[in-house]
Amino acid sequence: MQSVSTSVSAPNHRLTLILALTSVYILWGSTYLFIHFMTERMPPLYMASMRFLGAGSILYAYGRMTGSPMPTRKQWMAAGTIGMLLLGIANGCLTIALQYIPTGVAALLAGMLPIFLLSLNWISFNKVRPSNLAIGGLLLGLVGVYFLIKPDKLQSAGGMHDNLVGAGLITIGNLAWAVGTLLSGRLSLPGQVISSGMQMLVGGLGLFTVSMLTEPVTLFSIVQAPPKALGSMLYLVIFGSIIGFSSYAWLARNAPPQLVATYAYVNPVVALLLGSLFAGESITGQSLIGAAIIISGVVLITLGRK
Repeated sequence: MQSVSTSVSAPNHRLTLILALTSVYILWGSTYLFIHFMTERMPPLYMASMRFLGAGSILYAYGRMTGSPMPTRKQWMAAGTIGMLLLGIANGCLTIALQYIPTGVAALLAGMLPIFLLSLNWISFNKVRPSNLAIGGLLLGLVGVYFLIKPDKLQSAGGMHDNLVGAGLITIGNLAWAVGTLLSGRLSLPGQVISSGMQMLVGGLGLFTVSMLTEPVTLFSIVQAPPKALGSMLYLVIFGSIIGFSSYAWLARNAPPQLVATYAYVNPVVALLLGSLFAGESITGQSLIGAAIIISGVVLITLGRK
């Protein structure tokens, strides 16, 4: 009986893994463009807080209605810690950074996340050295990101100050995201759906508090948002947060860190394609070479995972 159960659960786990990775690869690759649309004419932290408070309320309510028990104080503390790291700090930094640098540059800098993730996992958390194949895949992926979005695009109209501010914010976000990801498997969290909702509620509340203190907004500024911003926020709530973040949260608790890290290489490819379709950006031969190298890096990391 035990062998039958194992043979059934393994394919189910693999299918869930494939679906979660696909969700994070595709949906999160689109978030750069939609965050830009959402904050073109609205304060960034305020709109980010509305996004996460809305998505978090939906997930939390769904979790409770489908039988999840009331979270304990310890679980709120754990989920709140992860939420502040992943959403309050990391996503908040990204949202602000997109006010200073183009979305393609942001995707390039966010592609550095696997270095933080695997280095922290090696040095501080699990003391696990990635396999040589996985390290090779990481390096190959970074080379692909370089070809995809050349660093000379950092010379934007905003000047060096804007470039440094944007790059610094995403670097802080990468560090916070890596720590939050690695902590997810160590803290006592409730069920998957309600845990994601709790993380979004706490992260959104943190963003809202900072927004109220630093941005020219009120509680009801959302009614002044243009249709494009509201539509983008709705997309981010459903596809970026409810589906995408929940998929990532599952991966953070059930997949090896080096496999989870591969999304950071695929997202810039998706961002490039969407930019060409909806923002008039051109796809060059060098961009296609970069995309091919990135996919090769993903394959190596997948084959080299422990």
